[in-house]
Amino acid sequence: MDETAEPSVADIKALCLRLLTRREHSQQELLQKLRLKGYSKQDCLPVIEVLTQQNWQSDSRYAEIYARSCIQRGYGPVFIQYNLRQHGVDDIDLDGLVQEIAGSWAEQIEQVYAKKYSQKAITDKNDWAKRSRFLLQRGFSQIMVNGLFDALK
Repeated sequence: MDETAEPSVADIKALCLRLLTRREHSQQELLQKLRLKGYSKQDCLPVIEVLTQQNWQSDSRYAEIYARSCIQRGYGPVFIQYNLRQHGVDDIDLDGLVQEIAGSWAEQIEQVYAKKYSQKAITDKNDWAKRSRFLLQRGFSQIMVNGLFDALK
C-alpha cells in the first residue's frame, strides 16, 4: 500500500471480503493478512469488528471448520487446540465434534493407528516408542496413547 495515501475503509473491507469468500479466517488471521498488505492495526480492527457483527466473519465458524478438517485428517485434540490458539481462537467443543465425526477420541486414535500400522502387535520397546511418538506428534495425549496400547494387548 502507498504510505502517503490514507487507507480506505472500503479498501480494507473489500480485501477482507475477498479473503473470506475463499475460506473462513479467524479475526487474528485477517488482521495479520491485512498488516502484511501494509494496513495499520487501528485501521483494520473496526472493519473486522463490523464484519464480525454482520456475521461475515466468525471465529466459532472458523474453529469448527478447522477442527472438522483436522479430525477427518486424523489429528488429535492437543494438535487442534494448539493450532486454534495460534489463530486466536480458544473456545470450541472438540469432544462434541469428534463425537459427530468419529464417535470418540478413542475411536479416532484407533483409526489413525490402524491406518498407519497394519500389524497391530508391538514387538519391542523401540517399536512401542516409535508408534507412541507418531501418535503424540499427531496430537493425541499420552493418556490416550497408553489407553490405546492397553486396549491392543
